Amino acid sequence: VKISALTLSFFQHALNSGIRRYHVAPVLCQRAKVAMSHFEPNDHINYEKLEKNINIVRKRLDRPLTLSEKIVYGHLDDPAKQEIERGKTYLRLRPDRVAMQDATAQMAMLQFISSGLPKVAVPSTIHCDHLIEAQSGGENDLQRAKDINKEVYNFLATAGAKYGVGFWKPGSGIIHQIILENYSYPGVMLIGTDSHTPNGGGLGGVCIGVGGADAVDVMAGIPWELKCPKVIGVKLTGKLSGWSSPKDVILKVAGILTVKGGTGAIIEYHGPGVDSISCTGMATICNMGAEIGATTSIFPYNDRMKKYLGKTGRADIAALADEFKQHLVPDSGCHYDQVIEINLSELKPHINGPFTPDLAHPVSDIGAVAEKEGWPVDIRVGLIGSCTNSSYEDMGRSAAVAKQALAHGLKCKSKFTITPGSEQIRATIERDGYAKILRDVGGLVLANACGPCIGQWDRKDIKKGEKNTIVTSYNRNFTGRNDANPETHAFVTSPEIVTALSIAGTLKFNPETDYLTGADGKKFKLEAPDADELPKMAFDPGQDTYQYPPKDGSGQRVDVSPTSQRLQLLEPFDKWDGKDLEDMLILIKVKGKCTTDHISAAGPWLKFRGHLDNISNNLLIGAINIENGKANSVRNALTQEFGPVPDTARYYKKMGVKWAVVGDENYGEGSSREHAALEPRHLGGRVIITKSFARIHETNLKKQGLLPLTFADPADYNKIHPVDKLSIVGLADFAPGKPLKCIIKHPNGSQETIMLNHTFNESQIEWFQAGSALNRMKELQQKSS
Repeated sequence: VKISALTLSFFQHALNSGIRRYHVAPVLCQRAKVAMSHFEPNDHINYEKLEKNINIVRKRLDRPLTLSEKIVYGHLDDPAKQEIERGKTYLRLRPDRVAMQDATAQMAMLQFISSGLPKVAVPSTIHCDHLIEAQSGGENDLQRAKDINKEVYNFLATAGAKYGVGFWKPGSGIIHQIILENYSYPGVMLIGTDSHTPNGGGLGGVCIGVGGADAVDVMAGIPWELKCPKVIGVKLTGKLSGWSSPKDVILKVAGILTVKGGTGAIIEYHGPGVDSISCTGMATICNMGAEIGATTSIFPYNDRMKKYLGKTGRADIAALADEFKQHLVPDSGCHYDQVIEINLSELKPHINGPFTPDLAHPVSDIGAVAEKEGWPVDIRVGLIGSCTNSSYEDMGRSAAVAKQALAHGLKCKSKFTITPGSEQIRATIERDGYAKILRDVGGLVLANACGPCIGQWDRKDIKKGEKNTIVTSYNRNFTGRNDANPETHAFVTSPEIVTALSIAGTLKFNPETDYLTGADGKKFKLEAPDADELPKMAFDPGQDTYQYPPKDGSGQRVDVSPTSQRLQLLEPFDKWDGKDLEDMLILIKVKGKCTTDHISAAGPWLKFRGHLDNISNNLLIGAINIENGKANSVRNALTQEFGPVPDTARYYKKMGVKWAVVGDENYGEGSSREHAALEPRHLGGRVIITKSFARIHETNLKKQGLLPLTFADPADYNKIHPVDKLSIVGLADFAPGKPLKCIIKHPNGSQETIMLNHTFNESQIEWFQAGSALNRMKELQQKSS
């Protein structure tokens, strides 16, 4: 009889939990060795070190600490000497583990290979979830993805085996659901190469989205740098009930803080209302914190987390967390930089959009607002699932709505799709009947993958350019995000509201007050859904999809063909030549919102994530050029002809001309994809000047040797014209906290000088001087050898 590794681990942990059912004295806990996960029995949770570091820092600061501070400062490389000032100093940290999804893991592993190191220094995993396109349904789409992406999957599997990285095969599920089920735990510090890594905060961990170069640092055993985050407290009172859900909490917070209101801060939820939210509901809230620019989000350890840990075979971790609980909750009297209070008892169902995730509306108002704004009210497709909302509870609440419609002879008027978050969720909702109910109401169950949420959707029901509306339980709704159609009006809401709206087929339906007409002609009202947060029986783990790394992978071959169109070994970027950046051309002056989707589109481009030169053909193709109001159309300053952005950048590079980009507010918001930094560097870019940056993108630019600079006076954005030339002077004296001078040279011969700010520290300036952070790592290795 074949027993999967996950099933076996459930038996092992069930036995362990039996041993640990009584109170254990702290002194014995210090001797107890509890594994960080089922899959890494020799890597143990070290709460003793966390406790020791917290005590050192608390004594130094002499004040109560927030939960965020406890976990972040508890992972300091040198807690006794580290300078600590929220929003100011850079912290050197030692995260516990690394997680990478397959689209970003390609570049991360290529960079790690370039480092020359034999094996990762911390537990690390690769998750295959981004390269599976939604077409006809789960099984067919998965098999098609395995065939199309065979070269990439083989590269990731063999690289994982060689360098000691666990490999979750395609079909396993979405990275963040797998992390929640297996790797996140109270007090962990985990970094992941995906912006929605904060999902793990639902289990009380500090889980932060980063670029691949940051992941390489941690995998190489180098302290990881993070600007000391501010802490925004969200106090929850009351209790969720009726149609209100955890998703509504973060939709409300997004409406308050906007897409950049959380930048440089950790969002820390606290208060009596926390206990009314399930563990997976807390994960939903933390997940979408990425949409307000937050470094991460977190909830304090409580019984809902303990219950989830027990159900996922980790009762031993919960027992250990109980012993150290004082370090897994905030101190009484701790100080937050900002406090938002939300009464959950008064919170109404929300729906946000279109085109931005912070445009918040109560569901009761959206129909009227849509009609007033000219947004299509008929819903073409409803889509539930994604890393944000694909838990057992989410599927159960959606099925509870669907079951009522079926009882009255109704099916969805809109097309309807379901994305299970993991193989474990898929198998369990199949066993417990939820999947059948959702199919019976008209739903199509897709593969356990990201799918339409990230643009992996072969959509056939509309033509590109056709104005339409979709509603999703996803996290992002930027222009063209889901289907590459700029006229698709995407709204994000909870899975149960998506289900109700899909049954009604219109944004004008409010399930709290409105009636539907059954097949018998009688009117009926949907009752608020109710569902178990966890299955009554154990989770069904489904198919075994995990590949353990061998104890010794040194003999493993990792082949990258020089003729491959999917993979390309990296060449080092050129070092700074010691001179000022004189007379740079402006590739594009961007108008308005410019997310990482605008800078490096996903969807069909995902297949080139391991090939820097090929994927660079999508550089800034979604950004709007202020000169003509068009996307992917810029003036070539050398020929005076208009053409695609990537082609123009390549022409400048061929001619040996350096160039810059000028951007607006919150430039680079959205995904953590470092390709949005690698591509401009590869094609000859040197400087990105904006009003402000999103955190991850700013760091990614620094890592690749670019200069991300901000206007000292935001109004200076208007002084620069696309036909100007720019010079950055004073680089010989480049220093932390010292602004740089920019000389704007207009075509008529006149000049203006403006000042540009930056956030570089000393080590980051060394990245710039070396050409990249990876170049600097190699320099240091050579010095020490």
